[in-house]
Amino acid sequence: MSIFEKISGDSKHQSGDPAVPQEQAADVIISPDTYRENRIPPGQSRTRKWPILDAFGPPEIDLANWQLQIFGLVESPMTFSLEELKTLPQIKVFSDFHCVTRWSRLGNLWEGVATQTLAGLVKIKPEAKFVTAHAYDNGWTTNLPLEYFLALDSLLTHTHDGEPISLEHGGPVRLMIPQLYAWKSAKWIRGLEFLAEDKAGFWEDGGYHMLGDPWREQRFRWD
Repeated sequence: MSIFEKISGDSKHQSGDPAVPQEQAADVIISPDTYRENRIPPGQSRTRKWPILDAFGPPEIDLANWQLQIFGLVESPMTFSLEELKTLPQIKVFSDFHCVTRWSRLGNLWEGVATQTLAGLVKIKPEAKFVTAHAYDNGWTTNLPLEYFLALDSLLTHTHDGEPISLEHGGPVRLMIPQLYAWKSAKWIRGLEFLAEDKAGFWEDGGYHMLGDPWREQRFRWD
């Protein structure tokens, strides 16, 4: 396995203290971890930029043919185009962002479709307990428990800090699960599969933690 990494340009550079929940508009959903007195989990340090990490480099994505498929243990499997996804009700989420490689970017504002909205449309079956996120880059996957997928601050996001998410950062749409390490927030999302049993994804197969809670430093299986 390998990780490609570089630092994004100055357009994402943060100056001064990080934004706080109290500064956000009334309609913004606040991720609960941003209320912590110390917002940086153990073993992490703050970055003022937005580093770029991925396993293979950005894939080629034809926006006209981009699709999100939702399938598995659901009553009504559905497929959305990018335009269709953006016509669904939109939310804004204020959260911090913690990478397993030990940096944290504090005070991000995401916009997109709540995972709860999608779950309601496809009608998840009672036996579904886990989600596998499928991405466009070489069949990359990651797994997470259903309760984290359905958290109030979880969404499929197309906008970050008021700007469309670039291809390098996982655009046009990426999953965002703020309460877990950032690798669970799959870039270049193309599918959501609901499962009864947990199934390791790309990094998890290589030894990364099956859950990935940054506050418990769940980086690897042995943590």
